[in-house]
Amino acid sequence: EPAMSLDLWLAFVAASVALLLIPGPTVLMVLSYALSKGRSVAVATAAGVALGDFVAMSLSLAGLGALVLTSATLFLVLKWVGAAYLVWLGIRLLRSAPQALLQEPARDVTARGVFGHAAAVTALNPKSIAFFIAFVPQFLDPARPLPPQFVLLVATFVTLATLNTLAYALAADRLRRAIRRPAVLVWITRMGGSALIAMGLLTATLRRGA
Repeated sequence: EPAMSLDLWLAFVAASVALLLIPGPTVLMVLSYALSKGRSVAVATAAGVALGDFVAMSLSLAGLGALVLTSATLFLVLKWVGAAYLVWLGIRLLRSAPQALLQEPARDVTARGVFGHAAAVTALNPKSIAFFIAFVPQFLDPARPLPPQFVLLVATFVTLATLNTLAYALAADRLRRAIRRPAVLVWITRMGGSALIAMGLLTATLRRGA
């Protein structure tokens, strides 16, 4: 039996892609490094982001796994709270005035320094862990074994995050100019906000029908 249903996995992929495309602190950091050091740091940045996401997601899933084993009711409550949190995040994104202030590129950076900074920024951001705790349960099936689901979700998200980072880094100059334009940022922000709201509402609706 597969770790999770194809429909649920595809929903996770779609949601992850929508979220990764929103230019947050990680994307802005990637653009900054790529512009200062060129493509030479793209791989180091992507590897750092991958490690950071892996650490943040693993910590979140360790806590979620313990919660599922402790109480099915608590887990169900967490899913509802998580869905509400996603809707709230989406509404906040829609209402936010896009801020596209790219930091000035650092000149004296090494690939190792970039790797460490990218990993730390991604892993140690409390918002990352809070987000994963709200986000991941929407795609878990407590009736199936959890470890295979965790492995699949972590592998999927980290792969997508790495590809996303590489794409941003390799197209840094063009993207930086585009993101500077308010109309582009407004559009991306609205798309991201709508995706979050839709995700929260969809999971709530699916659960009610289950």
